[in-house]
Amino acid sequence: MNMRPVWYAIGLVALGLGIVGIALPVVPTVPFLLLAAAAFARSSPRLERRIMNHPTYGPPVRAWRERGAISRLAKTWAVLAMACGVGFSLFVGMPPWVVGMQFILCMAVAAYVVTRPEA
Repeated sequence: MNMRPVWYAIGLVALGLGIVGIALPVVPTVPFLLLAAAAFARSSPRLERRIMNHPTYGPPVRAWRERGAISRLAKTWAVLAMACGVGFSLFVGMPPWVVGMQFILCMAVAAYVVTRPEA
């Protein structure tokens, strides 16, 4: 089965979400562009190159691909966003088990993010 159209569709959806993330601060941009670049690597090398060579978003995508690196600013924003998400859940009165699970998951993701090399 030819998976190229599936990867292309995944790339377009991820690219669209990444573009939405440029305008909406609660939606991350670079993770979606990472997914889009990975999908386009399997379906459209031209679109993968366009992401990789973009003057603003190409450097963090290349840093992740080449070294698994995340900039200090991106790490700070990611951890702050996760903390705000847990805080918001507490504020709106989510059940304690939900907040607890969210906290554990966010702590695990935050630990992963902050231990990555810096771009």
